[in-house]
Amino acid sequence: MSKRALVSTILALAVLIALPFGLKSYGIYLLTLWLVYSIAAMGLNLTLGYAGQVSLAQAAFLGIGAYTTALMLKAGVPFFVAFGASGVSCFLIGLVLGYPALRVQHHFLAFVTLAFNALVWLIFRNEEWLTGGTYGLLNFPRPTVFGIDTASPIAFYLFSLAIFVLLALALWWIVRSPWGRAFQALRENPVRANSLGVDIRTMTLLAFATGSAFGGLAGSLFAPLVEFIDPMSFTLNTSLMFLLMVMVGGSGSFAGPIVGALLVVLLPEWLRFTEGLYLIIYATLVIILMVYCPTGLMGLYERAATHIRARVESRRELKGDAA
Repeated sequence: MSKRALVSTILALAVLIALPFGLKSYGIYLLTLWLVYSIAAMGLNLTLGYAGQVSLAQAAFLGIGAYTTALMLKAGVPFFVAFGASGVSCFLIGLVLGYPALRVQHHFLAFVTLAFNALVWLIFRNEEWLTGGTYGLLNFPRPTVFGIDTASPIAFYLFSLAIFVLLALALWWIVRSPWGRAFQALRENPVRANSLGVDIRTMTLLAFATGSAFGGLAGSLFAPLVEFIDPMSFTLNTSLMFLLMVMVGGSGSFAGPIVGALLVVLLPEWLRFTEGLYLIIYATLVIILMVYCPTGLMGLYERAATHIRARVESRRELKGDAA
C-alpha cells in the first residue's frame, strides 16, 4: 500500500469512528447495515470480480450465517463461537456449491446459484421447527465483548466496524497473495491460467468457498443488528442487491463493493423526500452509471484521476518547454 493510500485509509477510519456520535439511532443503524452488507459484497466481489464466477446465492449465505448465529445465541453459545461457526459452515457449503462451476460457466452458473438461493429460502420458510418459518426468530442477545455490552447502537456499530476492518485486511491480503493472482488469472483466461500452472479446479472452489464465508460472517453480524430474522430478508432480491453493489461500485476493485454498498443502502434514504418517485430516480441513476461507466464508481474515479494526472503532466511539459 502506498503512503497516500495509507493516509487516506487512516483518515477514512477516523471519520467512521467519529461519525455515529452525531447521528440518531436510525442513522447509526443504516451505517451498521452498510458495514454488514459491505462484508457480504466483498465476498461476492472476490467470487465474481476477481475470480469471474457468477453467483446469485450471496443472500443464501447471509441467511445461513444469520440463522446459525441466532440459533446458537438463543442456546447460550458465545457470539464468537457462533461467528466462527457461521463462517466455517458457509465455507464448506460454498465448496460444494463451487462444484457446478467446474462444469458450467456464465449464465448457466448463475441459474445454478439462483436455484440454490431458492432452495435455501424454502428451507428457511418451511422448516418451522428450526427457523420459525414465516414467524422468524427473535429474542437473541447482542454480544458482550471483553466485558463491554454492545446493546446500544453506537457500541454495536463500533464492534461491527472493528470486524469489518479485520475482514477487509484479510481480503486485502488474499487478493495480493498468490491465491489472489491465481483468481485474477482464472477470470481473465482459464485456459492460459491452466497452462501457467494454476490449478483451475482448486482455485474455482476456493473462490466460491471464501466468498461464501464472507457472506456467512456478514450474516452473523446481521442477526444481532436487526434482532429479528425471517426468510424475507434472504430472497433472490437480496442477492441481486449484492450483485448491484459490486457492479455499481466496481467489479474487481477492492473498494468497489464498499462504495457500492454505501450507495445502495443510503441513496434510497436520501431520495425519500421525493416520495413515490424515489425508486424511479434511483433506478435511472443506476442505469445511467452502468451505460456510461460499466466499470462502476471506482472505474469512474480512476478515469477522472488519470485525466487529471495527464493534464498536470501536460502543463508541466509546457512550462518546461517555455523555460
